[in-house]
Amino acid sequence: MIAAFDWLFRSAKTGRLAIAQWPNPALWLYLAATLVRRVVAPDGAAGTAVTVAAAIGLVWWAGDEVLRGESRFRRVLGAVVLMAFVVGLRQR
Repeated sequence: MIAAFDWLFRSAKTGRLAIAQWPNPALWLYLAATLVRRVVAPDGAAGTAVTVAAAIGLVWWAGDEVLRGESRFRRVLGAVVLMAFVVGLRQR
């Protein structure tokens, strides 16, 4: 069990646990745009701009995790988020 945990959550480069980290700019963009969308609820062009900004931030973050995630967990998480985003687009 410990070996599986280490394989999934430890960085191959540093050996440190890599489950979560302070948000990077892509995630901050997503979080800020989502907060604006929830609190201010803009409509029209402003609402569209906020929605697009949130989508860009989320896809940027997920793609970065897939390509450069510190642990296998983070890479899988990025892939799952990207797949969920694509499925969400196709359902619209």
